[in-house]
Amino acid sequence: MDNLNEHLPFLLRRENVARYEGGAVVVCDRRKYPFERAFVRCEEVEAVARVIEDMVTQGGGPSVAAVYALAMAARQAGEAPPEELRATLRRARDRLAATRPTNTSLQRLLDRALSVADEALRAGEPAEAAILAWFESFRDRYYQRAAAMGRFGAGLIQDGDGVLTMCFAETAFLFSLSFAWRDGKRIRVYTPETRPYLQGARLTAPSVHELGIPVQVITDNMPAYLMSQGKIQKYFTAADLVTLDGHVVNKIGTFQNVLAAHHHGVPFFAFSMSPDPGKPDRASIEVEERDPAEVRTCRGQRTTLDEIDAYYPAFDITPPHLVAGVITEKGVLSPYDLAHHFGGREEGA
Repeated sequence: MDNLNEHLPFLLRRENVARYEGGAVVVCDRRKYPFERAFVRCEEVEAVARVIEDMVTQGGGPSVAAVYALAMAARQAGEAPPEELRATLRRARDRLAATRPTNTSLQRLLDRALSVADEALRAGEPAEAAILAWFESFRDRYYQRAAAMGRFGAGLIQDGDGVLTMCFAETAFLFSLSFAWRDGKRIRVYTPETRPYLQGARLTAPSVHELGIPVQVITDNMPAYLMSQGKIQKYFTAADLVTLDGHVVNKIGTFQNVLAAHHHGVPFFAFSMSPDPGKPDRASIEVEERDPAEVRTCRGQRTTLDEIDAYYPAFDITPPHLVAGVITEKGVLSPYDLAHHFGGREEGA
């Protein structure tokens, strides 16, 4: 992991995403980044759930914090009988899973953690220790898998490319940029600011800058114009969810950029560890709709009148015919071939 860390900015280093410390969950407060490197200490499951809902952490962070919260719940249950402890963990799982209805990777990871806890209880072993041991091993593999995906992504980047992203595409994307840059490819990254939380401006741009790669912040309504100028050759994002039939769900604004990219002949690639075997098609997707009040503000400042109506779907959906490839640890796959590679089974358990 040490040699991989040199390719990762502060926000994505293992200990800075979230960690388990003295029976509490410590989460990096991404709302304050890059102006402050602060952490929030959570000592109850509800506190972790609120941290996720309030956007203290996002992207891959909620999954890490949620699994640690499950370990914390097991610890706090003490010497409770196994059935009582199982019920406590199921309630914790349900509360934590509800924080991110669209990004089902969190739900899937929590279910695997529950299975680990259940096996430990059947063997008469502590559930907390079992969850933590399994999850540390899982995170080891996660970074190795993300690096493998990063290599595939770097292979798609050519010398001189302008690379557009959206929101904070996180680990595999940053690996791709770092590998491509160290391979001698002179690239420039363009990151829309990502209203209303400005993840592109506050998280992506500083992280790319930290790696020494040229980056420019643009507003959310600029990508099509930059493409028309020939400044952008590739479009990469993360995927909060990929269905088995190749629909890509990501931060709101992703789809409109894909439409512009398609018009200008710019290929769109999405990073995904694996599609969700339980999400076969578009109809199975639940798009989270957040409080409209968040659209009427920016960084705590009102941008319009409180009585004016607003709307905030947090994600949008890109159909498979607009996706050039889904970047997985198995390679860059056609969105139409995902079911063949991943259907019916979990990856990386």
